[in-house]
Amino acid sequence: MTAGEIADQFNISKPSISHHLDLLKQAELVVAVKDGQFILYSINTTVMDEMLKWMMQFSPKTKKK
Repeated sequence: MTAGEIADQFNISKPSISHHLDLLKQAELVVAVKDGQFILYSINTTVMDEMLKWMMQFSPKTKKK
């Protein structure tokens, strides 16, 4: 999605959304791909997968005995 498409889903200005998306990109939580004059943003699933695996190690069901 573009920053404008994302901004349309929230009650926040497009420049604020762009700023937040830039911070998420710096944290490698989103991927930004330039497509002509637009930048398309998507969730970086690799980072999310790693985070979920890390969190699951604390679950009583997944702890090794």
